[in-house]
Formats: sequence, C-alpha cells, structure tokens
Amino acid sequence: MASVELRNLSKSYGDVEVLRDINLIVEDGEFVVFVGPSGCGKSTLLRMIAGLEEITAGECLIGGQRANELSPKKRNIAMVFQSYALYPQMTVAENMGFSLRLEKRSRSEIQRKVRTAAEVLKLEALLDRKPGQLSGGQRQRVAIGRAIVRNPRVFLLDEPLSNLDAALRAETRVEITALHQRMDTTMIYVTHDQVEAMTMADRIVVLNGGVIEQVGSAMELYNTPASIFVAGFIGSPKMNFIKGRFAESAGAGTIGIRPEHFQIRNEAGDWTGEVAIVEQLGHDTILHVRVPDAGILTVSLDGQHGQRVGDQVHLSPISELIHRFDNQGRPLPTRN
Repeated sequence: MASVELRNLSKSYGDVEVLRDINLIVEDGEFVVFVGPSGCGKSTLLRMIAGLEEITAGECLIGGQRANELSPKKRNIAMVFQSYALYPQMTVAENMGFSLRLEKRSRSEIQRKVRTAAEVLKLEALLDRKPGQLSGGQRQRVAIGRAIVRNPRVFLLDEPLSNLDAALRAETRVEITALHQRMDTTMIYVTHDQVEAMTMADRIVVLNGGVIEQVGSAMELYNTPASIFVAGFIGSPKMNFIKGRFAESAGAGTIGIRPEHFQIRNEAGDWTGEVAIVEQLGHDTILHVRVPDAGILTVSLDGQHGQRVGDQVHLSPISELIHRFDNQGRPLPTRN
C-alpha cells in the first residue's frame, strides 16, 4: 500500500489546459473517488497518476517517492479500465495470471496468487471458463482479479462499471467496496455517477472544468457544498435552484432546496403549485410541481402517496435546510 500526493499538478495539450493546479493527498489505504461531468479531467488525472499521461507541471508522489519520471511498470500500480480487455482464447485463470507469466514467476506462485484472488472475488468455480462464457459482471471481476494478483501499492479504477446494466452496477459496486475493506489497500476510482461516488468513497473529489471544486466525505459535500456546482451535482434527485423573488426574499442570488426538504401541507403552505408529473417508486414518490415564479420543482416524499397530475399541492421548504448562494455561485452564511 502507499499514499498518493499531487502537488500543483497541471496538464495541457498545446495551448489547451485540461487540469490546473491540482493539490490532493490520498492517504495510505484510503478509497477516494474522482467524480464530475464528462470532460472535467478526472480520467486524465487518473492516467497521470498511472504514468499513462505525461505531467505538464507539478509533482506526483507515490509512497513518498516522486513518480513523474517513472514508467507505469515501475510505479507498482494496477489499473482497471472500463473495457475488460480479456483475452478471449484464455481461461479465467490464464487471464488473471498472464501478467505474472510475463514476469516469469513460477507456476506454483501464479497458481497460488490466482487462487487467492479468485477466492476474494468469488470466482473459484469459473477459473476454467473463457470470457465468452461469463456475464458482464463476472468479466469485470476477472479484470479486477488480474490487478489483484500483482499485489500493487495502489489500485486505479477508471469507470469500471460503465458497461454493466443497472442491477449489475449496484451489485458490483457493493463487491468493490467490500473488496477494499478486506484488502485495506489504496484505491482511486473514477466515475461520472455521483451515486457510485457517495456510496463507495471514504472521500470524494469533485472536479469541474479541470479544477477541484471540493474534497470531502459524501455527507460533507451533501450538507455543506462549497459551490452551486457541487450542490447540484451531489444528490439524487438533484437540488432545486430558484432565482427571482423567492431568492431575493432570502437575501441570495439563488436558493437551493433538496427535493426531500419540502413538506406537503393540507392547507396553504409557503408555495402553491400544480402537479405536472408523478413518479411512483414504491419506497418513495417523486412529484414535479409547477410553482409560479419558481418553475417546476422536484419534491421527494417517503413512501407511497396519492397525488395525481393536475392536483394542487401546498409546499413548505424546511427553512433551516435552504441553501443560499451569491451571484457567483458561492455559499452564503447559514441563517438561523
């Protein structure tokens, strides 16, 4: 295991700057997730740590050692990509042990390490199968196993669940989290999915436009976002943002209200609107309510509710949970 430290890291392609002044310490054994929209620089940053992209400026330290000039092999890291990249003619065991064969490890050592990784990933019964006989989730576990057998100091995972369907994504997400807990090794994981980030990470790094917007635990980002961007990116359904007279009355350029921070009143509430869409999910109900001067607001209610399209509803936001932002999108002090 090893820590990873980034000092004033920048990346440019010619005159185009894609990452700027990145400073971050990933502690030994920590699970850190880079999250942000497409084009924010998260995968490029991961590839710079791996040694697959040249560093334009700044330093990358792995285990306290400057790694800028080290080849990917000498960094002793393992990377799991979105694509499984398995050899179709090889069995699961052969795929997992291939890198060790290239290193001319003994057959007994390769078998032992493959067997250990297979036990961790619950692949023991699949070792003699070929990739074409596996599900997408099983193939991704083989790709992770191929990394485990190398016993790297740091695991880097670049959107490893993107090719899986929703059910497999949720299942494999839990498996990777459990894997980290068992192995207690340093992991850096890239995703555009904020639900993955919130459920897996010890800390989340939110990137936007090549810079770090905020670093913190899921609940730190959720409860005290450092910008309107973070507030809108973290949380599902996403935060409602309201300008105009409602924001002005709160002394802000924009106010933000999370869908679950509305209360439905039987009689007149603070705001009255008309239900435009109802999403019945069983465990909760999502209403999209058209409110004059506020637009369509998303309201999340626990459990099952009977509202229908066209119904009039009375909403009251929980005042102490309203987020206030200035005209530059930065948070204003909380009002008591």
